[in-house]
Amino acid sequence: MLKPLIHKTVFIHESSFIDSNVKIAKNVKIWHFCHILENVEIGANSSFGQNCVIGPNIKIGSGVKVQNNVSIFEGVEVEDDVFIGPSVVFSNVINPRAFINRKSEYKKTFLKKGCSLGAGVVVVCGSSIGQYALIGAGCLIKGEVKAHALMVGNPMRQIGWVDKSGIKLNFKDNYAWSENDQCGYILKNNKLKEDKTNLND
Repeated sequence: MLKPLIHKTVFIHESSFIDSNVKIAKNVKIWHFCHILENVEIGANSSFGQNCVIGPNIKIGSGVKVQNNVSIFEGVEVEDDVFIGPSVVFSNVINPRAFINRKSEYKKTFLKKGCSLGAGVVVVCGSSIGQYALIGAGCLIKGEVKAHALMVGNPMRQIGWVDKSGIKLNFKDNYAWSENDQCGYILKNNKLKEDKTNLND
């Protein structure tokens, strides 16, 4: 049994539990009543609100913010700079039964860099949420969400596109300029592409 490897700058509230073989990088904050299970790796500058459960066998990227009352189960992969709002729900088995062990049937869920999930979002296992996508509160996610997509509702539907800062983009002739990102975006074949032709060297 390997002891946790925790950077000296990490804050862990005394009410929280850290299992064996956990790696936690610098400047991570873990607040009240959390449980980090075995074989979890957490990147630098991430934070976890109260009553969060992580793992086992989960890798959390750097700069991730997980709000109160979230459980991230095995099979979920979280990249850098992801925001997970309060009471977001994940699953890892598509047809669970209390009397059948289906740990070998976990379906992967991917949260790509910079995406944000609002309060109370439900993510069905096997889904993939693209980079910088913004998911509105209470949305049901099932399947693939494109990068920069703005999603709402149950069932989910796309109502637009957002820049990296989460501001809705306004298009003219399939082109939008983001003041926050200081770059343009091109919409082609229902996919968004960053236009770097006007960026300074």
